[in-house]
Formats: sequence, C-alpha cells, structure tokens
Amino acid sequence: MHKKLLPIISVLMIAAFILAACGGGQPASTGPKTVTLWHAYQTGSAEEAALATIIENAKKAYPDWTIDVLQVPFDQIFNKYQTEVAAGGGPDLYVAPNDSLGDQVRAGLVADITDLVSGKLDKVTEQGVGGMTVEGKIYGVPESAKAVALYYNKDFVKDAPATTDDLLMAVKDGAKITLFNGAYHFFGWPGSFGGKLMDDTGKCIADQGGWVEAANYLLALKEAGAQVSTDYGAAEAPFRAGETAFWPNGPWALGDYKKDLGDKLGVVPLPTGTAASAPLIGIDGFYINPNSKEQQAAVDLALFLTNKESEQIYMDQAGHIPVRTDVTISDPFVQGFVNANSTAFVRPQSKEFSNFWTPFGDMWVKIMEGTVAPEQAVADACAAMNTANGK
Repeated sequence: MHKKLLPIISVLMIAAFILAACGGGQPASTGPKTVTLWHAYQTGSAEEAALATIIENAKKAYPDWTIDVLQVPFDQIFNKYQTEVAAGGGPDLYVAPNDSLGDQVRAGLVADITDLVSGKLDKVTEQGVGGMTVEGKIYGVPESAKAVALYYNKDFVKDAPATTDDLLMAVKDGAKITLFNGAYHFFGWPGSFGGKLMDDTGKCIADQGGWVEAANYLLALKEAGAQVSTDYGAAEAPFRAGETAFWPNGPWALGDYKKDLGDKLGVVPLPTGTAASAPLIGIDGFYINPNSKEQQAAVDLALFLTNKESEQIYMDQAGHIPVRTDVTISDPFVQGFVNANSTAFVRPQSKEFSNFWTPFGDMWVKIMEGTVAPEQAVADACAAMNTANGK
C-alpha cells in the first residue's frame, strides 16, 4: 500500500470511530456540509436545552459540518416553513409534531425519504414509523410520541383520580384544576364516554355519542370550580407555581414541571368514564425539505438526533416519550405517559381530519363560554366538518 494513503485511511478510521462512539450508527455524508435546522421549542425550556446538548454531540460526530439552528415560535413554524418552501427556500430540515404532515405531503412541501431511511428505523416502534408515514411512504424521522395526560400536585392530591367521578368529586371538594380550552387538549375526554370522531370512511360521527357527554362533564368541572382559558400560558401558570392540584397537558412540559414541583409532581392518564380516555397522539419528527441540496446530510443528522443516546437525552432532560424500542424507561413520569398513550387515538393524516380543527375548536369555545348548548354545538361542528369533506 502506498505510504501516502496511510494517513488518509487513519483519518477515516478515526472519524468512523468517533461517529460510532457518539452513537451515530449511520454512515455520514462525506465532506464539509452546512445543514440548517428549525425547531419550535420554547426559549429557555428543557426541550431547547436537550436539543442544544444533542446538537453539540452531532457537531463532534460531524466535525467538518456547520449545523445552523433556528428557533421559531410554535404558532409560526408551520406557516413559516410552508411559505418559504413554497417559494423555493426554507431550512434543510425541521422538527415538529406531525400536525400537518398529511397536508404538507399532498402539497409537496416535505420530501419522501423512504429510500434514504431504508433499514435505519428498525429500532423505532410501529407507532413511531406510522406517524411519519402517508400512503405507505415515509416523510420524516420519528423522534417522540405526545399525548395529553393528567398532571397533579401531590400536596393537594393523596390518590390520583382514576375515573371522571373521582376527579369531579375532588374538584367539588376544593381541589383546583385549570383547563386549556382547545380542540387538541380536549380531544381525549369524549373517549372517556365512548365517543368517536370519525367512521372508517372519514365521516364525522361525533354527534352519535360521547362528545356531548364529555362536554357536559367539562361544564360540570367548570361549575365545580375549574378555571378554563383559551390562553395556554395563563392556564398553565398556576400549576407551575404550585397553586393548583390538576392540569391536563402533554409530555413536552415534563422537564420543566419536574424542576418546578420536584417530588410533588405526579402524572396519570386522563380519567376513565364509561370507557378509557382517547387523547390524540401525535408523533414528533424531523422532516426534510424537498428544496434541500443536502437531503442525505439532513437525513443523517436527523438519524443522529434520534439515535439511542439522543433519545435518552430527550427523555431524561425534557421528558420526551421515546419511540425507540432500545431506550430504557426508568422514569415513572415517562411511564405514566406511555400508559396514557396505550389508549390514545393515533392522529390521522387524511384530508378529512384536516377539517376537524376549525369547527371543533370553535365548538369548544362556544360550549365552555355557554353561548351554545352542547348538543347543538356538537351537531353543528360535525355537520361543518362533513360539509367541508363532502360527506
């Protein structure tokens, strides 16, 4: 072998060793790269801190890469991404829930990465891969699972409520609860009363049972003293300050709540009524821009950011619920969300489901503000969804 080749081979072997040691596992794209990533984690949050740690690990694994990270507020990231991609720009990849994945796929705003991740998602749960799949093709690298559960403060609660009756009695007895009024946060309650949103054809059937009962139950909680707000920050603040007993929310805030409440914190699935709750479960993932000139590098980075070591950091530092089968769960809070996920309703990526949000978001506001009776409000929302879908 030519002596001049030995240093080159040595460098390659060292680089491969570094990548393996960092848990990369996948072959890196060769040569210097610049990859831009967008995220919507709250500034100063445990999620943002966990991502920063993982990005530093990625920079060590890919020392000749420039990884640019931009934080975009959650209420802006989907619109900003879609607008810029449609104009031919945008980041190489971004991380977000699969809220709009089906619509983005149909609009050509995310890249089909089926071939690029072939054989590389074997340690990811079926639920995780399914959340990134539309019509049999994969459009994202799965990162975590998210569904709403019931946080509680042990200073006020001796035994966590298992049933809707238990929770209502606790509130009537003086335990304080705050509720964020929104179609996503309220989605799990109709399941507790046997309600379903759609049939197999995508037709809305919320008016056939469960949803009215859930609305009446939430109104009963309000009458008993529950504080209901359409302002997420205002609804969340009393629980974080240790002033309230209950607060239904997702795992994205777990890392922060651990810091806020310490040993006082508990989490259980939303209470069971006549049936188990069915919160909407979404999968967060990394999506690749079809305009990117570095699609392979973007996929390589996404795979690194979701490998076993990275998922462990996301879980331990930010409370993310892993979608990998090789991550050890020792945290009872994470396990509480895993339990909640077991009866969750997997977010559909159909065109029909896209027309759920507006009518049902409006419905919950009208119901909780008392301007429209639950039966009428549910019927109107379901009819609006079916009209929009031509059902």
